[in-house]
Amino acid sequence: MGVIRKTLNWYARLSPSRGKTSPPYEHVVQIGDPRLRKTSEPVPIDKIKTSEVQKVIKTLEYVVNKYGSVGMSAPQIGINMRIFVMKLTAQQVSSFPAEIVKMRGISVVPLTTFVNPTLKVVDYIKVVHPEGCESVRSFSAEVARYKKVQITGYDQNGEPLQRTYSDWAARIAQHEMDHLDGKLYTDIMDRKTMCCVCWEEVNLSKGKVAIPFAPE
Repeated sequence: MGVIRKTLNWYARLSPSRGKTSPPYEHVVQIGDPRLRKTSEPVPIDKIKTSEVQKVIKTLEYVVNKYGSVGMSAPQIGINMRIFVMKLTAQQVSSFPAEIVKMRGISVVPLTTFVNPTLKVVDYIKVVHPEGCESVRSFSAEVARYKKVQITGYDQNGEPLQRTYSDWAARIAQHEMDHLDGKLYTDIMDRKTMCCVCWEEVNLSKGKVAIPFAPE
């Protein structure tokens, strides 16, 4: 492990953008970062409109768009606050085959910010589908999630907010809620289904594949 870490650090020093940065980051932290395993702290309601909290929210919005993701939690950008954003654009929906859209119940979700969210299960039926995470880059596994949930909290302006989500949107919400409690999908996945999403490319390129941890 020592040799591997020394090699990785040597490569990291070659990065033109190398240097100390402070959260909220404009990149997504990876599994192993202790902040992903901490239970995040609630945000005082009267602090939601402060520059500190608003910066976290704006950075989450920036990063979720930068990565083309469907959800992002504050711990993933290095901040242990109970905040997450989620979205699913028409363009993202159209990127899935029609049969997958129908089977998984994938639909458009407007960009939504939740501060201090709580989750209530509405439909206890669990559905199993492949799931990935920007903090477990280039891997996926099958995960069972509740079919329908209700999220209650506050929006970016400190106003009460409640949304009920079904199917794929419910999966996104549950995934992000887990992050706020220091959990990852790897904790509840079907371990035998975990795979590298680019395993075929690894073989085709004879192992010469670079996995970026941020979009170019």
